[in-house]
Amino acid sequence: MVRAAVLPAVGAPLEIAEIDLPAPGPGQVRVRLAAAGVCHSDLSLSDGTMRVPVPAVLGHEGAGTVVSVGEGVTGIAPGDGVVLNWAPSCGSCHACSLGEVWLCANALTGAGDVYARRACDGSDLHPGLNVAAFAEETVVAAGCVLPVPDGVPLSDAALLGCAVLTGYGAVHHSARVHAGETVAVFGAGGVGLAALQAARIAGASQVIAVDVSPEKESLAREAGATDYVVASDATAREIRSLTGKRGVDVAVECVGRAVTIRAAWDSTRRGGRTTVVGIGGKDQQVTFNALEIFHWGRTLSGCVYGNSDPARDLPVLAEHVRAGRLDLGTLVTERIGLDGIAGAFENMVAGKGGRALVVF
Repeated sequence: MVRAAVLPAVGAPLEIAEIDLPAPGPGQVRVRLAAAGVCHSDLSLSDGTMRVPVPAVLGHEGAGTVVSVGEGVTGIAPGDGVVLNWAPSCGSCHACSLGEVWLCANALTGAGDVYARRACDGSDLHPGLNVAAFAEETVVAAGCVLPVPDGVPLSDAALLGCAVLTGYGAVHHSARVHAGETVAVFGAGGVGLAALQAARIAGASQVIAVDVSPEKESLAREAGATDYVVASDATAREIRSLTGKRGVDVAVECVGRAVTIRAAWDSTRRGGRTTVVGIGGKDQQVTFNALEIFHWGRTLSGCVYGNSDPARDLPVLAEHVRAGRLDLGTLVTERIGLDGIAGAFENMVAGKGGRALVVF
């Protein structure tokens, strides 16, 4: 038996419980978690913004050590350090055939499986976003694990599984920031802090961080922000005033609210690019009029998982870590145990801190 944070129902508080994990079956891997990041997507799953089969063990950003492997698993052995990949690509759907593995139609089919049972009553449990990282150990499909790159500490490697792949990818793959461009990042949580570092790595000449919390300015500047704006109704005007009244070349929205998406759009220059990373609810309606779309010539695009291919991008990120260009530690503002996840959810709702990291 292992301890896990169980979501008994949508909207219910998490319960720390003992669960029974089966031995890994064919094509599966059992992993002992070293750390798991608490992502805003976990909060969105728990409150119903995103759908998930319940009861479930959430957590999709993690890293750990392989305990055992099932029949047919090759290339991975007990004792190996691995990063969990919550969105494994099938390799055969239309999106995968186009090389757009982040849009794989079958990536989340495993989330509907029963992967474990509660020890107290034998009730079924689903793996939230495939990997159920809010537990001391988990059993996942072999496609859900990737080797931890050399030179990256195992606990820090957890952040590569979502926050860094998403934030870095939003800047480099979706927005395609070039050296000398100006960038605004809306939201200074874990993904936003990663995006700020990515903009710096890309050679942006000016990096403006935007957040509702004045207390996050030091975090944002440490990540690479050259300017900091406390979000308000005047955010777009402030950003234009910081950029010669033109607006930024690129805005990266990491919040998922209609007001911030609209502000990000309004803060870009004529012909600028806005990439939306944040996951909002269906009630968050963003409106534009036809004339402004023509006049401003801006581009608005969605971004899933940073438009990343984890197998391709993890070695690139690791090289940035080894070279000192990417500092994973600056994303983490709190290290907690399983019992602290509920408090981490509360901090996200209140807009406090960067990434909370569950350390086992």
